[in-house]
Amino acid sequence: MIGAIGALQFKPAIDGADAASPGLLQGGIGTRPSESVSSSFAEALGQAATKTVNTLQNAEQMSIQALKGDADTRQVVDAVLSAQQALQTTIAIRDKVVSAYLEISRLSI
Repeated sequence: MIGAIGALQFKPAIDGADAASPGLLQGGIGTRPSESVSSSFAEALGQAATKTVNTLQNAEQMSIQALKGDADTRQVVDAVLSAQQALQTTIAIRDKVVSAYLEISRLSI
């Protein structure tokens, strides 16, 4: 179900996204001085996307386990809240990217 999201190739970013979802953008942007900023930026965004998908898959698995009676309610709530936070961060990132794109497209050359 959520596995199809992993096939998406989105690479958005937002300042303070790691504060909204702790650990989502860990690894830093431009932490390796030998690499160009764009490759480090792409890596950080790829890691953020991977972590988001993993969080959503974990919430789905916990929900299924709860339906089977194998998971505690608190574990399910924690997993679902983490997934919600990751999804909200991803949506905010997407909105910022779209907004930046529209602003750039309005610039005269």
